[in-house]
Amino acid sequence: MSAEAHGHDHGHDHEHEHHHKDTFITKYIFSIDHKMIAKQYLITGIIMGIIGIAMSLLFRMQLAWPEESFKIFNVLLGDKFAPDGVMANDIYLALVTIHGTIMVFFVLTAGLSGTFSNLLIPLQIGARDMASGFMNMISYWLFFLSAVVMLCSLFVEAGPASAGWTIYPPLSALPQAIPGSGTGMTLWLVSMAIFIASSLMGSLNYIVTVINLRTKGMSMTRLPLTIWTFFVTAIIGVISFPVLLSAALLLIFDRSFGTSFFLSDIYIAGEVLHYQGGSPVLFEHLFWFLGHPEVYIVILPAMGLVSEIMSTNSRKPIFGYRAMIMSVLAIAFLSTIVWGHHMFLSGMNPFLGSVFTFTTLLIAIPSAVKAFNWITTLWKGNLQFNPAMLFSIGMVSTFITGGLTGIILGDSTLDINVHDTYFVIAHFHLVMGISALYGMFAGIYHWFPKMYGRMLNKNLGYIHFWVTAVCAYGVFFPMHFIGLAGLPRRYYTNTNFPLFDDLQNVNVLITTFALVGGAFQLVFLYNFFSSIFYGKKAVQNPWKSTTLEWTTPVEHIHGNWPGEIPHVYRWPYDYSNPNHDVDFVPQNVPMKEGEEVLHH
Repeated sequence: MSAEAHGHDHGHDHEHEHHHKDTFITKYIFSIDHKMIAKQYLITGIIMGIIGIAMSLLFRMQLAWPEESFKIFNVLLGDKFAPDGVMANDIYLALVTIHGTIMVFFVLTAGLSGTFSNLLIPLQIGARDMASGFMNMISYWLFFLSAVVMLCSLFVEAGPASAGWTIYPPLSALPQAIPGSGTGMTLWLVSMAIFIASSLMGSLNYIVTVINLRTKGMSMTRLPLTIWTFFVTAIIGVISFPVLLSAALLLIFDRSFGTSFFLSDIYIAGEVLHYQGGSPVLFEHLFWFLGHPEVYIVILPAMGLVSEIMSTNSRKPIFGYRAMIMSVLAIAFLSTIVWGHHMFLSGMNPFLGSVFTFTTLLIAIPSAVKAFNWITTLWKGNLQFNPAMLFSIGMVSTFITGGLTGIILGDSTLDINVHDTYFVIAHFHLVMGISALYGMFAGIYHWFPKMYGRMLNKNLGYIHFWVTAVCAYGVFFPMHFIGLAGLPRRYYTNTNFPLFDDLQNVNVLITTFALVGGAFQLVFLYNFFSSIFYGKKAVQNPWKSTTLEWTTPVEHIHGNWPGEIPHVYRWPYDYSNPNHDVDFVPQNVPMKEGEEVLHH
């Protein structure tokens, strides 16, 4: 309790300090208010998302109509990379690399986790702010700086990094290997080092806040599932991100200081390079030790948001609250011991491959628990089909369809056949990319009133959902089949292989869906930015939700609650409680005499 008391005292001092007028710079730019920092993360993430999606549309056009001339290629890529409007193979690889990097790290990790962890942790646990507002601000600005460095790499003469978003050596370790191994690659590594520092600072802040600053009565088993997922995600980040940082630093040494951690017996154009003793497979181990937990760093916050939204819009308690917590913890543990399934083709010992196969298939169990619990929460609920709910249901759909193919890829014998094909792209885009994006969209539609005090346009939300849902499956479902047919990924054209001529029509179909789906994200952008200024004013609790963030006033104040922080008396999913006349009971409503505490 002493930690909680300390949190309250600190909060009141904090509030007192901020009675003086904030300037534009202290309020909107160098803010230490967690709500403003959440908005900064979100808008930066949206801008990076626009860039990442635009890149994917460019290389999809190249795949559908190879060797065709497009004016837009020349306008965006210049004469060097798109002479006469025809895309050069070098820039194709670079677009794939930077698209993957931006979407995985800058949109889905920082844009999703950074936004909603910052917004909801203090509000839902009953704290005035994060444990360290200053560290929170530094965390955002490091993220912003890393994004700027990554975008700067697009403008260097030889082009941005081109070794794939996994940046395997020797392509990434030898500046002379290909044009995209030069300055662009160095900037990629610098950007990622800064990004990891940002993530670590943010994660430590989230962990300390959840442990120390919970309000009176907010035990760990009364935390909303959103907070559990943010908390566990932060722990995974602290464990696994430093491993990627070490890999990036060792790679910088190999590139710039003549070491050979990841290089051995290299020949370029007949010339023997003086590298020996290193191993590129060591880099794969270090990269994927972060790379696989990264999948769950991305998807767990989306799972938490979806759980909260589904319970609220089903007007039912979440099914299996404790089972959900246990499954999050099991996923977190198992995610750190499955990285080798990305390396079945690296020549690993078959026995080790079978160990990774076993642990990979094991992770299906807690994932299935979550899926069944979501479906059971919906079962016989009084469903409110607003855009947030639709995106939540869409997320469960893509998580299940994408997860089923993960069982194939997790088996070393089956994976070897489809590993470097479009089957892998179909799998991870559905299970991680689209599912996490749906969770992010659901969170934006649900918590937009809390962030901006206004409502998003519901009808535009419906248009956004249905077109996005149809186009997402239209893009990634056919990829399973061209992958099973053997179409290799990362090739900028397949015209040299008559074997794949029959698949070209499928590529055109996929690209058509991608262009339509990409264009309709403009509906969301219009809805988002216009609603900030012109949306309908929100009431305090528009969704009739039970969690603490809806007890704060619509107008933002630094410190969240104007008076005393509310105390918590019950768990966060008291919907349709037969002991009460209304269908929702907020967490800060005291127990009635004789009322039983609900445990699910």
